[in-house]
Amino acid sequence: MNLETLRLYCDIVRMRSFSRGARAHQITQSAASQSIQQLEHDLGVQMIDRSRRPFAVTPQGRRFFDGVRVLLSDYGKLEAEIKRTGNTLAGPVRVAAIYSVGLYDLSRYMQRFMTDYPQVKVRLEFLRPNKVYDAVVNEEADLGIMSYPRKDRTVNTIPWRAERMVFVCQPGHPLASKQLITASDLEGQKFIGFDADLPIRKAIDRSLKLQHSHVSVVMEFDNIETIKQAIEVGAGISILPEPTVRREVEAGRMTSIPLAMSELVRPVGIIYRRHKPFTPTVQRFVQLLKSADSAVNPALPVPRPEQPELAT
Repeated sequence: MNLETLRLYCDIVRMRSFSRGARAHQITQSAASQSIQQLEHDLGVQMIDRSRRPFAVTPQGRRFFDGVRVLLSDYGKLEAEIKRTGNTLAGPVRVAAIYSVGLYDLSRYMQRFMTDYPQVKVRLEFLRPNKVYDAVVNEEADLGIMSYPRKDRTVNTIPWRAERMVFVCQPGHPLASKQLITASDLEGQKFIGFDADLPIRKAIDRSLKLQHSHVSVVMEFDNIETIKQAIEVGAGISILPEPTVRREVEAGRMTSIPLAMSELVRPVGIIYRRHKPFTPTVQRFVQLLKSADSAVNPALPVPRPEQPELAT
């Protein structure tokens, strides 16, 4: 039994998936399963009931999960504190992010951070917005990266950036040659939208209503990737954050056009648990996110971030 096995167990239980837990640790699902089986053998109890789909955590497994999670958190803090005395940045950074932000930005930042600080491990997980909040509140993630961060008594938000929203369509669409899309251009268009409960969908609906524009929603999805796939096959048009379609536009698979709806801007923030102090490693990673994004997106408005409050 070692710390990596304990981390693997906690991730599998938290993610409710052997395959996702294995990917987070860059091992095969078979290797992950064997590690958990060995852990159960060492403890002499079954902690995961694999006879059910999805699997169920036994009472002993839940108790072990709760205890090990505290143990790993304390160990991470101790490790960072000890290594800090040698002026070496170390310790983990656990990040939970919504899919669109994580896929396009965080992987790049993670690689740069771990190159600069080889003893640091950044662990990134992509989740739905409500799950990002849960991960931060339950201290399963040090940071959450998400759009439209809501005010909450349990978390603080560092404003990160504001992403301009654009009209997106197939290159052969009748509107693809326009230089600017107005609300009247959208009237009656087949629209591929986000699920109705997502903040970005509510913001788009409010703007269309304000402009007295009516679209025909033909599809709804919970992520940008699927929306883009539907656009590429000609199922309809959409309104998406400009950074999330840059690759497709550069490759000629999509056309993006500015909107005459200046209020449509997607705010993206970094959330963290209120009154929980940053470790030096987490603090440095936040600084990297802020400085790197200012350089990559100089044309977009970047709010001045607040300083995290420390526990007294």
